[in-house]
Formats: sequence, structure tokens, C-alpha cells
Amino acid sequence: MNSRLPRVLYALLGLPALPLALLRLVWRARRQPAYLAHVDERLGRYHPPALGKTIWVHAVSVGETRAAEPLVRAILAHWPDHRIVLTTMTPTGRETAQSLFGGEARVASVYLPYDMGLFVRRFLDHFRPAFGVIMETELWPTLLAQCQARGIPVLLANARLSARSAGRYARWPSLTQLTLGALTMIGSQTEEDGQRLAALGARAVITTGNIKFDIAPPAQLQTLGEHFRARIGQRPVLLLASSRDGEEALVIDAFAQQADASTLLVIVPRHPQRFDAVAQLAGARGMRLQRRSDEDAIEAATRVWLGDSMGEMFAYYACADVALIGGSWLPFGGQNLIESCAVGTPVVIGPHTWNFTQVAEQAVAADAALRADDAAAGVRLALALLADPDERASRSQACRSFATAHTGATQRTLALIEAMLRA
Repeated sequence: MNSRLPRVLYALLGLPALPLALLRLVWRARRQPAYLAHVDERLGRYHPPALGKTIWVHAVSVGETRAAEPLVRAILAHWPDHRIVLTTMTPTGRETAQSLFGGEARVASVYLPYDMGLFVRRFLDHFRPAFGVIMETELWPTLLAQCQARGIPVLLANARLSARSAGRYARWPSLTQLTLGALTMIGSQTEEDGQRLAALGARAVITTGNIKFDIAPPAQLQTLGEHFRARIGQRPVLLLASSRDGEEALVIDAFAQQADASTLLVIVPRHPQRFDAVAQLAGARGMRLQRRSDEDAIEAATRVWLGDSMGEMFAYYACADVALIGGSWLPFGGQNLIESCAVGTPVVIGPHTWNFTQVAEQAVAADAALRADDAAAGVRLALALLADPDERASRSQACRSFATAHTGATQRTLALIEAMLRA
């Protein structure tokens, strides 16, 4: 097979996909109007002037953007004469970038263009990055091919690849191998991630660890967590963090059946467009609900407090006594539990954690997390912890020790970037 054929076929398939992608923006804008802002950037047109010496960092959405923070700050310190263009794909990712780096003159936040030749060329022509860093596993064949053709080194950092995702990539072996081959180096979170990537055709894969362990709880969010706790008072607090569609109903039902009236359930949905739907779930079950955005005092009769805000996850963890980790109660693959451990909040996870397999297993082995078979069992375990202050204190210390023991990935990734540039 002609070595260029997979990329040619991919490019041809992208032409009819463009109108669908634009329609999808319109569709998603029904709930999040921000999807219709900066559409020109998705087509490779950028109004900010070129930044001079530029380093490009890509983080697709909220989780990846937050994970990139320690690395972005390390890059800024290591290359003081360079600026960073930080690209995302979602409005919430862009908002997170603005909240983290809005005061940093050397960081510009824009959308990455759709993966089509013209748009990618416009992006690279405008910013002319010295090198690129892509967080986790965002593989864009046209973009990476263009970087390779221009001699722009690109590192896939903090890379993770579940067995499920590896199976999907394996369905397109030629395109996957070409795309991975266009990366200069890869820093994987775990040896297993690296082995899966290598089996698909990746080269120069080094295990660097998980950068998310290097995220320090921001002082202002710790303070906000204390403010939340003052509003709540002495009530026991059970947090459902980064929940996904369908999980809130399971947890609310189990909570209504098992918890006494003194316990407060805090729910923070992962996606802001679902805030109203979650509020309706509690109301339909006759449970009094208040919202974080109202800034009202939390009344004794309130059973559910809805965390309808973005970028405050550390504060919610800091005010909670026990956290149920969303995405793990239905087959979504789980969400990051490291932030909860970093502030010493014990964790209960469900059966679906393939997105964070090693972290979840290590947390359970370190007594930083408990695993339950379903949401009802998870609520039961969490309530038992709430009722046992000594056990909860022991697990809180285990959480902090677990989070501290796995730091250092940022510096290892920085060393890998230097090795990439020397090569």
C-alpha cells in the first residue's frame, strides 16, 4: 500500500465531515452558547498577532487543561524568552485555560483548528511553534503530518491509552501507525500505556508518570473550600464529583434510602449543560435542593447542594468528608481521583475505572480509595466512613501520602522535552 494512502483517504473523508462538525457546534450551542464563539479559530483563522518565539501546548478539555498546568508553568520558567499558545477544543477547556493563565501575558488561549490541511497550515503559519506538546491522547493525523513535514518536534505528554481505546485505534492500523510515527517522542503515564502505544507503532516511548500528581491545590480554592464548609456547618458531607449522565439518579436514590437527614449530598456534574437536569432529578424525588451559585446560606432542610460552577473542584473536595468519583458508576471509564487524594478526602470508586486503571488500583492498595460494585454499595461505604471518624482520619492521611508519593512527572517530562530537542 502506498504509504501516503491512509492519510489521503482520511483527508478525503474530512471534507464531507466539515459541515457536520459545524452543525454539531450549532447543536451543542443550544445548551452552551459559547460553542458559537471563536468559530473562525476552528477554521485556522487567528486574530491575535503572532507571539514571536512560541511553544504550542494542546489540552483538549477541562481535565487535560488542568493536568497541563504544572507543565505549562515549568515550560514558561525553563524557556523564559518563549511564549505559549495553549489550544483546547471545548468552551469549558478554554474557560479553564483562562482561569489558570488569564493573568499570564506569555500564554495565549485559542481553539485548535479542525484537522484539515488548509486549517492546519493556517495555524502553523500563524504561530510557527518551535515545538509542540500534546496532553494525554489527542492524535490528529493531518496536524501531526504537517508538523513532521515542517520539522516541528511534537511530544505526546502524560499519554494514556486504555485497552478499549487501543482496540479502537487497532481497527485503522496503517493510519494509526503513521500518526504515532509522526510524534517525535511519547511520555506515558504508566508502562502499560507505553506498551499499548508501542504495539500500535509508536516509537521512543518513555514512562514519565502522571503529571496530575504534581497539581498543587491552589490556595484560593482551599480558602473557598473553607468558605463552603462554613456555609454547610457541622453536617456530614458526601460529594459526588464529576458525575456523568445517569449516575446522579442512582446516587440520589441510594442516598435518599440510606442517609439520615443530617447528611448533605453535594453533586458536581462534569458537564455544565446538565446542571438544570440534575436539579430536576432531586426535585422530582421531593428532595430540597440549593445551588452553589445562589450564595444563600445552606438550610438544615436542604438534602442536596448542587455545585453549578466550573473550575472549583478542589474547593468541593476540600469541603467534603468523603467523595464518590463520577464516571465510575456507569461505564464511562471513571474520572480523576488524584485531586481528592491531594486534599486528603477519602475516595469511593465504582467498577468502571479503565481510564485510570493503574491510579485506581494503586489508590485502593494504598487505602486511599475503596471500591464498590454499584452506586448503592458506594453510598453505603461512604456513609459508613462518615460514621467512623477514626477510620476516615486514617484514610485521609493515606490519601495525602499516596498523592505525595507519585509526584515528579513534570520534571521528568521537561527532561524528555530537552532530549527531544537535542535529538
